[in-house]
Amino acid sequence: MKVAIMQPYFFPYAGHFSLIAHADKWIVFDVTQYTPKSWISRNRVLHPVQGWNWINVPLSNSSISIKIHEASILNLEKAKESVLGKLTHYRKKAPYYGKVIGLIEEVFALSSGDKSLVNLNVHSLDVVCRYLDIPFNRSICSELNLALDNHYRPREWALAICQKLGYQHYINPLGGKGIFNHHLYRQAGVTLEFLSPPVLQYSTPSYIFERELSIVDVLMWNEPKKIREDLMKGRLISADDG
Repeated sequence: MKVAIMQPYFFPYAGHFSLIAHADKWIVFDVTQYTPKSWISRNRVLHPVQGWNWINVPLSNSSISIKIHEASILNLEKAKESVLGKLTHYRKKAPYYGKVIGLIEEVFALSSGDKSLVNLNVHSLDVVCRYLDIPFNRSICSELNLALDNHYRPREWALAICQKLGYQHYINPLGGKGIFNHHLYRQAGVTLEFLSPPVLQYSTPSYIFERELSIVDVLMWNEPKKIREDLMKGRLISADDG
């Protein structure tokens, strides 16, 4: 069983979903320090004129002194209105605008009465994966009651979680390859692989295409089957390669 362990990002980019598509189990990693102005609370979509624009969820307690799972949304309804407002320029141009707006509204509806940013972000993963017909077997780390040492270095968290949960095959985005001690995983009996994500290129009529925007932008322009097929083109690379 291949397991991936990632922080809960807000409508993350397509590479995140490619990793989900290649994993059998997903651990939402929400037990470390929260980072303000990070992918946890914001992401990027096309700007109506040029380049890209932020969509974000303001918090009532944004601070490095809290854990990710403690992040609390300031005003859920206003956050939804802001996000939807920044997407209105897609309306007459993107063929899947109506469906995507419906998905976003569903995500916020699932969080109604709940101020947890983690829950909102997990709902976004749930809803998008269901729309794309990608299996998503996930657990939230803070709910697993694992005895984890807060002094782990970044490269040690994933191995510790794998060992405590009994997983023997871990996959990580290729960009993080440099921080991992491959020999440590081998000694622990855990297979380590990295996912080289597919490069998505698609038509965005009347806009200049921007790479690695939120999955929201990908969904606006592409039908679900095509997206799913593209996400599966990611390539797993052994830790010992290169």
